[in-house]
Amino acid sequence: MTAWFIDTLKTYPELLIFVALALGFWIGPKKLGGFSLGNVTATLLAAIVVGQLGIPIAGPIKSAFFLLFLFAVGYGVGPQFFAGLSKEGPKQILFTVIVCSLCLASVVAVSKFGGFDIGYAAGIYAGSQTISASIGVATDQINRLGQDPAAVKAILDKIPVGYAVTYIYGTVGSAIVIATLGPKLLRIDLPAACVQYEADLGGAMESDPNIASAYRKFDAHAYRVTEASGLAGKTLRDAFPGVRIFAERVRRGDEIVDANDDTVLQAGDVAVISGPRDFLVEQLDTKLAEVTDRELLDLSVEKVDVLVRNKAYSNKTISELAEAPFAQGIFLRKIVRNLVEIPVYPNIEILRGDILTIVGSTRRTAEAVAALGYADRPTEATDLAVVAAGIVVGGLIGALTLTISGVPISLSPAGGALLLGLILGYLRAVNPIIGNIPAPSLWLMNTLGLNVFIAIVGINAGPGFVQGLIEEGISLFLWGIVATSIPLVAGLYLGRYVFKFHPAILFGVVAGARTTTAALGMVQEEAKSKVPALGYGMPYAVGNTLLTIFGMAVVLLMS
Repeated sequence: MTAWFIDTLKTYPELLIFVALALGFWIGPKKLGGFSLGNVTATLLAAIVVGQLGIPIAGPIKSAFFLLFLFAVGYGVGPQFFAGLSKEGPKQILFTVIVCSLCLASVVAVSKFGGFDIGYAAGIYAGSQTISASIGVATDQINRLGQDPAAVKAILDKIPVGYAVTYIYGTVGSAIVIATLGPKLLRIDLPAACVQYEADLGGAMESDPNIASAYRKFDAHAYRVTEASGLAGKTLRDAFPGVRIFAERVRRGDEIVDANDDTVLQAGDVAVISGPRDFLVEQLDTKLAEVTDRELLDLSVEKVDVLVRNKAYSNKTISELAEAPFAQGIFLRKIVRNLVEIPVYPNIEILRGDILTIVGSTRRTAEAVAALGYADRPTEATDLAVVAAGIVVGGLIGALTLTISGVPISLSPAGGALLLGLILGYLRAVNPIIGNIPAPSLWLMNTLGLNVFIAIVGINAGPGFVQGLIEEGISLFLWGIVATSIPLVAGLYLGRYVFKFHPAILFGVVAGARTTTAALGMVQEEAKSKVPALGYGMPYAVGNTLLTIFGMAVVLLMS
């Protein structure tokens, strides 16, 4: 049975990829002592084990999936990458460039001091900085060095060794340095700083962000208007200035009509009024008789995700948006920026590319969607023509080579795919008819593209991995700690004393620059607040791009 299984895999080596994926995605989420390997690292280790069979995966399939992954990365961060060129954006971009440069410099320095060659250096960079995508870019550049195939393979086989050994501290250590050590080094009371920042934003910190409440913050009640109520002959805006309550529908006699902000209520009307539940209960219930009118209350209400693309509303606070005509009867539930949820407070600025979850009647939400951008409704349709064309055009641009002092330098097809993804992602936010890629499809392209690439890398490097680990394992691990920690500690001090970021968002900015979502999660736990996520989006978009491309720079500097 075993012989048949191995012979079948030799005949159909592509099955090995899915063996590694199945094992990696089974092991990856499992936690030991609160820590999990994650899907990418687990897939690499599973592939290395599978690779001990000595069955290589040939052909361009590895590069094809990597191009798909990088295009998806660029497409996902494109809106925020280009939107950050105003207000705080340039400062965060400059900070991110410096931190990413420190990441590159620290890896090159430890590689030279530790006596590691190009392959190990590329692996140390990818693992210590937790930027798996750089492996593909580094591989492309190594193939361009002009060495014989045997030497190239020997170099490439060392990359997963350096990556696997340094990745664990790269992930766990980054979170510890940023979230636990950082506030102590800078003497910052992070929860108190977030409370103060929340107050500046017009909000108050929740007691426990992990506990959901069944309490409905917004509601709609039907009331009968009488002369004695004081509302007859007035609009709700005139009767309650500064309060966000709205007349949705009115029964006047036997007729039901849609209402708006200018609707004047009359004695005898029965009006459906929506707004904060506390205000309805404490104010209106004491002045008006609540009635049960099923036909009137049978409103079509929906919750919809809206991608903000209208430049006129970008960089506006939630308070400013609340005054816009389209905001009548609309209530904001959630804001997601670069796949990370940020808090909802009156003075939070909305950026183009944000996804807002709004609630209201279908009539109201349709008006809001038309004004803000477009509804990000669930769909199965993916514009594969745009995806494929984007990868082709990007790959052709990246293939252009410039030779400096005999060293060939190019963006590489991988870098070109990333660039076109950034551009098309931004254009999609500006014009929604361009290249629709639903969020689930983008996740699949991102996850499958990277993990298939990593699986093939691990399978092909499997035979030489164990020997490399025996020879350099401890040394790699220790130097990896240095390469991970130095840029982060330097970044914390730079952000605090040079760039003067507010302490509440400082740690989110540093986590974003190093693209470590695990660290952001730990920071939010330490802060007992989502506020640190406000500093994560722009640095993440820039850092994800730079750290990936710097995989090529590691090879050039080491060669």
